[in-house]
Amino acid sequence: MEYIDYFVQSWAWDYLPNNPVVWFWSTAIEPENQAPGSPSAEGPPPAGDSTWDPPPMSRQPSLDHGTVAASMDEVKEPDPVLPTPPRRASGPPARYFRPENLDLARANSLGYPTEESYLEESDTSFSSYEDLEKGIAPILVQHQLGAKHVEVSDIPPIKKRPGHTVNLSYDSTWRISVPPKEVPALPSKKERRIWRRLRYTILAVYQRLFTIAFTANIIGLIIVLVRARNNHPSGPPSSALATATSVNVTVAIAMRQEYVINALYDICCLTPHSWPLRIRRLIAKLYEFGGVHSGCAISAVVWFILFAAFVTRDYSNNTFDALGVIIVTYILLFLFLAICLFSIPKFRFKSHNLFEAVHRFAGWLAVALFWVDILLVLNFQSKLPGSDSLGILVVKAPAFWFLLLITFLIVLPWTRLRKVDAFPEKLSNHAIQIHFKYRKMGPVLGIRITHNPMTEWHSFATIPSSDGSFSLIVSDAGDWTKKQIMQPANKYWIRGIPIAGVLRMAYVFKRIVVVTTGSGIGPVLSMLHSFPMPCRILWSTPNPQQTYGEKIMQQVASADPDAMIINTRASGRPDMVALAYHLFVESKAEAVFTISNPSLTRKVVYGMESRGIPAYGPVWDS
Repeated sequence: MEYIDYFVQSWAWDYLPNNPVVWFWSTAIEPENQAPGSPSAEGPPPAGDSTWDPPPMSRQPSLDHGTVAASMDEVKEPDPVLPTPPRRASGPPARYFRPENLDLARANSLGYPTEESYLEESDTSFSSYEDLEKGIAPILVQHQLGAKHVEVSDIPPIKKRPGHTVNLSYDSTWRISVPPKEVPALPSKKERRIWRRLRYTILAVYQRLFTIAFTANIIGLIIVLVRARNNHPSGPPSSALATATSVNVTVAIAMRQEYVINALYDICCLTPHSWPLRIRRLIAKLYEFGGVHSGCAISAVVWFILFAAFVTRDYSNNTFDALGVIIVTYILLFLFLAICLFSIPKFRFKSHNLFEAVHRFAGWLAVALFWVDILLVLNFQSKLPGSDSLGILVVKAPAFWFLLLITFLIVLPWTRLRKVDAFPEKLSNHAIQIHFKYRKMGPVLGIRITHNPMTEWHSFATIPSSDGSFSLIVSDAGDWTKKQIMQPANKYWIRGIPIAGVLRMAYVFKRIVVVTTGSGIGPVLSMLHSFPMPCRILWSTPNPQQTYGEKIMQQVASADPDAMIINTRASGRPDMVALAYHLFVESKAEAVFTISNPSLTRKVVYGMESRGIPAYGPVWDS
């Protein structure tokens, strides 16, 4: 009965303020539920009573019709003061918003839509029949009434089908937010400072995965050395060391292969929401799998150093007469060390293009020389008395099969290298949106684009469109991105397949808060395209409308009508940790995701995790 009453009062009053059925319901059937002194219980307000002010509201009410807009022209006297009714245990609030209680002056001062704004924007409605069915309208009424005391649990949940696609509308109304002067005080950080630093910085998930991978190899090395002491007094056989090296190189490369990464995300996203949060928050750390990549890569170098040491010893003892193997081994060792050196974060960030070049070309050369090294060693062994032929030794050698898999993983993305048409849309002198139509794109996927496939690649999150195309946002962050904005291109090279990103793990939570800055709104819009759960957005950026354009602003509002969009040029840089916590508490979310620059990402993630809140954001090697 309460929801029928709510529907009539909150919807029918908007659309049919003079309808006799509505009048009958409000005067004959519902008066016992009205607060004393309310218009529907005691008739129209007394003339000349100007003591009643409509409650402030945080966003505009529904006005997708001409009846209410027309009624705005008829200036009516305000209603008397409405006493606040006692809070109900459940259901909609007891008092209702009526736009006809406002005059034009009051509407303009409070930011309500008027006939003029209605004519300028033909469709500024926040609610519709579909919204009412989904239970969004009660949330709108709460905001219209300013009823902040109503718990979120009292509001009917928004129900969406799994895999439901959200059409990011270009007709939604947005507004720039001013950071609230008062936000909930941040709770004290848990644990002592030294333990927090150890848990969330020195031994974060990335470092733990690195430690696990490296420790497993140390254990394997001890086992190999113990067995060699019993069976091979001269030391472990070179074939065992070569096999261990190839195994680690295979795992390291697999952790960077698009098909493997997407498969891992797909598996983890099957985690049901019924599982305990402590398990889901751990699974959501999947994106830090780079620790496995680094741990296995370093372990491969350690194994290969041992391989080079034992081969050198045998050569000096004249038990291994193969100078070619020695030369190739040390060239290969030099390449391995160079790749590790330029992968150190300090060098990687200082000269990213050099890091990419060394990683790519030195890596390719290393794999080729690894093939040569293994075949030379096997060829030498085939000439020993009583040994099998070279072909038999090659087939029996585990390192051969792992090298075959390594070569396949490296070549596979390049088999999908192609040049595609691009349709740039310049948003401002600081950002551009590039549209592609060569394929459909799923949510939370990114692609790499470039003008020169052999020198540098740039990764961007994609934003799917309902027409089957997709786009990406490029903001001014360096020489290359600046050139794309000022000199838009019509073609780009694409390599491999789209790859899942950090925000894919948002699907394992029931409610989330997304914190982003600048062009980080691109990955956020990609996720919201099919995110089936409620989500709050905190977006801080300089001049958002001028930089990213009206369409992006409307898409953000369509995804979260209450999105907190902060113009840092007008209000300065806000305390993102405090605001993130404010939205986390307000929305009763389960996790916070941050897409921003490395410094702010670390700050927000640490600020949340140190207070026991699940938080996620890209790491330097994710």
